[in-house]
Amino acid sequence: MQVPKQTSDIFEIMNKGQFICSNSSDEKLRKLYSIIDDRFDDLYDYFISINFILEKGDEYFMFTRKENKTDLERKLEAAFKWIDMLDFFKTFDNSFGSGYRFTPSDILVKLSVDADLKSKLEGLKKHTNGKEKHADILDKILDLLTKDNFIDLENEISTSYKALASFNYMEQLILSINIPEAVINEIPE
Repeated sequence: MQVPKQTSDIFEIMNKGQFICSNSSDEKLRKLYSIIDDRFDDLYDYFISINFILEKGDEYFMFTRKENKTDLERKLEAAFKWIDMLDFFKTFDNSFGSGYRFTPSDILVKLSVDADLKSKLEGLKKHTNGKEKHADILDKILDLLTKDNFIDLENEISTSYKALASFNYMEQLILSINIPEAVINEIPE
């Protein structure tokens, strides 16, 4: 098994729980995506031997591992956070998804006329250490999504962002949640 020389770079990024996406603004990440795509089988075998499972999604790669119960609980908390954030961005624009471009000012303008969007942003305070101002909450949410490689800052001057292919992972995760009819009535609002 011959692995590419960039294997350590790939490991450093994905070991932190980040994604490598085909549509990243960072040229290095796009190159790493191509390398993984070309050498997937070799890299899969290499990483599985060190207890990391290389997963291929729709235009992104990530690691998964077998988890113990405490790690699973931590991941569930992260999933709840992602659900709240996805709900907020889909309320902002239902077409929000991979490749979508936006600026924080676009969202702040819509906040002034959309009470539902404002309410959902208020609900995101719990993920931002209790920041009060809408712009501060939004900045923290955008920072979190950037660090998790769900969005990318495309232009620092205009502060324009792009949703990455990994955003599909978040959407698919949430769409795969199935709550049986018998249980729906037992869930408190």
